[in-house]
Amino acid sequence: MANNTYDAIVIGSGISGGWAAKELTGKGLKTILLERGRNIEHVKDYVNANKHPWELPHRGGKTQEMIENYPVLKRDYTLNEANLDYWVNEKESPYIESKRFDWYRGYHVGGRSLMWGRQSYRLSDLDFEANAKDGIAVDWPIRYKDLAPWYSYVEKFAGISGSKENIQHLPDGEFLPPMDLNCVEKDVAARLKTHYKGNRHLIIGRTANLTAAHNNRTNCQYRNKCWLGCPFGAYFSTQSATLPAAMATGNLTLRPHSIVTKILYDKDTKKARGVEVLDAETNQTYEYLAKVVFLNASTLNSTWVLMNSATDVWEGGLGSSSGQLGHNLMDHHFRAGAKGDVEGYEDKYYYGRRPNGIYIPRFRNVNGDQRDYIRGFGYQGSASRTGWGREIAEMGIGADLKEAMCEPGAWTMGINGFGETLPYHENMVKLSKEKKDKWGLPVLDISCELKENELKMRKDMANDAKEMLEIAGLKNVETYDAGYAMGQGIHEMGTARMGRDPKSSVLNQYNQVWDAPNVYVTDGAAMTSAGCQNPSLTYMAMTARAVDHAVSELKKMNI
Repeated sequence: MANNTYDAIVIGSGISGGWAAKELTGKGLKTILLERGRNIEHVKDYVNANKHPWELPHRGGKTQEMIENYPVLKRDYTLNEANLDYWVNEKESPYIESKRFDWYRGYHVGGRSLMWGRQSYRLSDLDFEANAKDGIAVDWPIRYKDLAPWYSYVEKFAGISGSKENIQHLPDGEFLPPMDLNCVEKDVAARLKTHYKGNRHLIIGRTANLTAAHNNRTNCQYRNKCWLGCPFGAYFSTQSATLPAAMATGNLTLRPHSIVTKILYDKDTKKARGVEVLDAETNQTYEYLAKVVFLNASTLNSTWVLMNSATDVWEGGLGSSSGQLGHNLMDHHFRAGAKGDVEGYEDKYYYGRRPNGIYIPRFRNVNGDQRDYIRGFGYQGSASRTGWGREIAEMGIGADLKEAMCEPGAWTMGINGFGETLPYHENMVKLSKEKKDKWGLPVLDISCELKENELKMRKDMANDAKEMLEIAGLKNVETYDAGYAMGQGIHEMGTARMGRDPKSSVLNQYNQVWDAPNVYVTDGAAMTSAGCQNPSLTYMAMTARAVDHAVSELKKMNI
């Protein structure tokens, strides 16, 4: 094997791993980026990005074979033929559900940065102080002021479009021009603002889609095909943004098909000396050595790597000395809200297929509001007109049907709540002692569920949505709770939380593993609480901050 020694190792190439690679290489460190799956090259490998539904064998739908082969993916909209190869082969990489958990994974270069929803919001001190104020779990070891400059740093590079609103608990960022609300959304926003005297806000989503050319990337074309990969580079992904920047330094080595099985721990120095890698194609084992390791394999896989490391020192793995590794698993619960019909806009339409919607920031348990649960929720949704796929019962065939299909249908609007899940110790993962994956590695056993606090919140998520839509003038408004299973939000967080004390947390305030200070974990595993905002922007900011710290500590020879 050629050179196996680097300055830095990054495990995982998704949103946070891409950022770690960019920052480390940009600061001059020779870095190897290890990805367990295949390479997906920007533009060239987005094979369905420019296809219409009728150009796909099954019009983009799902087959019986797909349903059989993907028992988890089939539970939601995620199963379709257009980007099937972006999702994990579930037979090769199974897991155990002691309690149901819908785990949607992407094992390839870029990870889920190719398929994410792109909603990008800052957390605030309402979130960072929440655990301490509520006496829940442990206190975050950082506050908003610690992360604010790093939010700005990553926003400027990634390209986040949005509007400045001056909402204290949803801090403004470094935004490109916002996308437009459509005519119905603008009127609904105005009515809510008037009725609630400015205490509730309906704004355009803050999204990692470019509204202007940015960093050699083209602006969004309003195709709404982001989940197929964007040939224009118009949304932030590893492929469009961080990987090209890292490659341009000449300091990056990318190695796909590389399953990191463990971090190599040195008992004498009490540091990591590198990683062990299993080649996913040849089953050969290799070692890579480095001064610093960034673990960004995605929440549950990062915890898996820790649990499988240094087991001769700690039975529960590297970082388990606190008893918290694998615990406090969180997600955002959703699929509860309301929808209704909009009258009076039949002569109005909108431009293109906007890959973004509206956002209503949290208003429960803030500004003096008190409920019978703690924390809160925000809403995402949109107003739109039904299209050619709608059913018109009285026009089932012929010329009248064709003519009707050429006209847009009625306006509707829906809003869907996204609620915070508390970090319960008993919501957890562990390594199975019996079940193995294709490569003979132990799989995760997941046990996780909603509890009373979230169930109470879901009632408000539905009822508050109905109230707001009716106040805005919608007709035939109906609430819904479509049911939710942990994991469906695809925002899994926790299991290697940050904290102030090595006795009650896995990571310190700079995302260093207490038990091995040259190992940093900066993906969702690090989250101490969840907030109700989409979390990916926070992972980006934490990663950039942690790399800055790591390089500073290396120069001081502290790690």
